[in-house]
Amino acid sequence: MSARARLTIALAELDLLVGDVGGNADRVLAAMQRARDELGAQLLVCPELALSGYPPEDLLFHRGFRHQVTAALERLRAAAQGIGVLVGYPEYSGAQIFNAAALLDDGAVLANHRKACLPNYRVFDEMRYFEAGGQPTVADFHGFQVGVLVCEDIWEPEPAQLACSQGAEVLIVINASPFELRKQAAREAVVRERVRDVGVPVIYCNLVGGQDELVFDGQSFVMDAAGGIVLRGPAFSEGLRCIDLVRDAGGAVQPMLPDRAAARPPAPAVVPPLDDVAGVSTRRSCSASRLRQQARLPRRRDGPLRWHRLGVDAGRSRPMRWGRNACMRS
Repeated sequence: MSARARLTIALAELDLLVGDVGGNADRVLAAMQRARDELGAQLLVCPELALSGYPPEDLLFHRGFRHQVTAALERLRAAAQGIGVLVGYPEYSGAQIFNAAALLDDGAVLANHRKACLPNYRVFDEMRYFEAGGQPTVADFHGFQVGVLVCEDIWEPEPAQLACSQGAEVLIVINASPFELRKQAAREAVVRERVRDVGVPVIYCNLVGGQDELVFDGQSFVMDAAGGIVLRGPAFSEGLRCIDLVRDAGGAVQPMLPDRAAARPPAPAVVPPLDDVAGVSTRRSCSASRLRQQARLPRRRDGPLRWHRLGVDAGRSRPMRWGRNACMRS
């Protein structure tokens, strides 16, 4: 089998701290080294906004925070030797900020995807901070055409359809999807809809840990082109989960467990209708024009105050308050 017929990908389910950009970069670098040297992976996939932590909120408006993100991304780019990395970060472009994912390999930026669908309901407030991207992102990575999506992008049909229309053979989705009752069944049901629509496998990498009232449960998974679960990570547990992408005799890409991995986990016994899960409809428009229009609406001013928790020492454990700009009403 040729080198281009197989690609080993490690999904990094990491507990990352909001505001600790340097510490988060250190954790990604350590995961890169382990994935390359111990697991033989060619690509490491990290969660949404891995460098800043999720959700960064008003920290995004600090000039020093912007410089830290730029420096951290440069560190990852230079270290991407012998292994590539797909990492989420806040991208600054002039006065605009994008929720982005950079694909780095051999010391270069192969692709950069800007999140198209910005959630702005319940615990999400992304329209306040980010501009919506509008273009699909497909990159050739070691002979595989990889489409990149960020979290909410997979909950709407258009981003996956656009990526596959540009030749994507597999979709990789990086996420910071918080836990709630029956949420994993909802995630897998939505991804199965996308798979049935576009006919390619999906790799879904999720964050682990917590920030304020948000708890992230991981449970990253890989779904094949028939809608079957090939890999599912455990809940609330950090780690690297490996999957092989193999090109079959007909040229189609198939996800497979590496020989060292455990047997295939069972799929959920019952998948509830998505519109009944936590009372949230899955039909949300993500057109860039509508997002920008809604982003201009006045922000609600009532409700309790929330403070960001930031790690400022080498141990990443000592919290502090950032000041008035970190205090927001939800």
